[in-house]
Amino acid sequence: MTVNLPIVVVLGLIAWLAVKFLGVRTWLVVVIALFGFYLADTFLAPAIDSGTRNGVEVVNGTHD
Repeated sequence: MTVNLPIVVVLGLIAWLAVKFLGVRTWLVVVIALFGFYLADTFLAPAIDSGTRNGVEVVNGTHD
């Protein structure tokens, strides 16, 4: 059985759980999200995308 879940949903769930149960302040989650948008506009974006895709492939067991 295959379950397709966007990484944004997974990260959003983790952020919500961190605010709810770990006591992380909401403003800190917002700052981290904004930092992610900033990184998406830098030269690091392709490396981050590649690393994320490779990580997902390893978890899914589809890595060559």
